[in-house]
Amino acid sequence: MGTALTVIAALLLDHWLGEPRRAHPLVAFGAWANVLELKLNPQGQGKRSAGLLAWALAVLPLTALAWMLSQIPYLGCLIEVGLLYLAIGLRSLFEHVQPIIQALHTHNLSEARWRVSHIVSRDTQALDADAVARAATESVLENGSDAVFAALFWFVVAGAPGVVLYRLSNTLDAMWGYKNVRFLHFGWAAARIDDGLNYIPARLTALSYALCGHTRTALHCWRTQAPLWDSPNAGPVMAAGAGALRVRLGGTAVYGGAIHQRPDLGEGSVPEAKDIQRALRLLQRVTGLWLALLLLGGLLGGWLYA
Repeated sequence: MGTALTVIAALLLDHWLGEPRRAHPLVAFGAWANVLELKLNPQGQGKRSAGLLAWALAVLPLTALAWMLSQIPYLGCLIEVGLLYLAIGLRSLFEHVQPIIQALHTHNLSEARWRVSHIVSRDTQALDADAVARAATESVLENGSDAVFAALFWFVVAGAPGVVLYRLSNTLDAMWGYKNVRFLHFGWAAARIDDGLNYIPARLTALSYALCGHTRTALHCWRTQAPLWDSPNAGPVMAAGAGALRVRLGGTAVYGGAIHQRPDLGEGSVPEAKDIQRALRLLQRVTGLWLALLLLGGLLGGWLYA
């Protein structure tokens, strides 16, 4: 029950406060990661071993510190709430996506393109309204897994050190996990570790999307379409999410000026602004489902212990 109450407290803080407007700890962590990368990957020639060493120097001391702080009597539970709050980004996701919905409703395509460029890595200058809606819907589904449910999973499994380990590893993957000349070898460890940490949470998120949406369609799309996606974790999440919403995602996207033909995900109509809102509501339902299961597990655990 203590774990469930900690999760509820952290989600309430996220709902009330959102991300810290100043001095977010991940900003300082990113600066430290940049220092390590410059030292261990000069001229972009770092090997896999250098990338693994950089990952360990960046992540493991802070994970150990999180464990020590969480062991402080009485204060440790508050520290756990704070660390989980800093690791999740549900309100932030809503704050980034709602202006896109509003811009599409008012047919302000240039504003919608600019807003969506903050949450996706693809080129957005030439997107039409349908492509903007598709990109935003994909981002909601994928970030729901990465920024919310995976963090909750690792907190439940391993407490404060688990969620810190996950969030920092996920941040390093976002910084170093590119298949370009500079990071092809150096970023290998960060990418593979993040894949491993997300393997179970991604599939639990996909199952949750299916249970909270059009279940049969979601499970069918997950089974038949996810293996075609290039990411082992984003594939199940986005295929199941698209099926749950009964919209079509994937297709053509431009990254760094290069056209990528991605497999189709889901089935049904092309997303519109209302479908982005439906994706946000899906995240809310899944969050409620996870909280209900945590509370039920806490009650059952207390009853069995008694």
